[in-house]
Amino acid sequence: MPDPMQIAVVSSILPAVTTFVVQRVERLLSSFGAEPEDHISVPSSILAGGLQLPLEPDADRLRDRRGELELLQDFLIDHTPGDATAASPSFLRRLAQARDLLEGIYGQRITFVGEDRPASGPFVHQKLKTVSGEATGMDADEIAHGSNVTQDVETVDAGAKLIGMKARRISQQ
Repeated sequence: MPDPMQIAVVSSILPAVTTFVVQRVERLLSSFGAEPEDHISVPSSILAGGLQLPLEPDADRLRDRRGELELLQDFLIDHTPGDATAASPSFLRRLAQARDLLEGIYGQRITFVGEDRPASGPFVHQKLKTVSGEATGMDADEIAHGSNVTQDVETVDAGAKLIGMKARRISQQ
């Protein structure tokens, strides 16, 4: 369950946080939703860490969570407070739920300045029973600093290969 108090600590930037989350949800629900998003406007004052662009939604996760996104979008648009200090616990909880869905669909953590959680950026969490060939968590030409791979594996067979991250370059942003 997302922690609404994590978002509550960023009350001074809550309007910008709300705009960012609602824009991402609206984009996913639009006709362009399944397409990668190359350019997004994120004030550096609200995001802790950086997002790996383009933002590429997982089409299956988007399809599976579409109904939840639609309900959250309606609630967030209808209940956005004019004053950040007036944000209700239910609003903050739903904002945190929307962020949680976005993270799962994009495969990237979205952390706002002031939150006590890992920085924004790509993440992979693999749960594997047995690796008998090769399993790689993240493989790219460039991986953003702050990317995270967690691999829970019960058994790696003899001769098998388990790789967390493989990249030519790890960038600072």
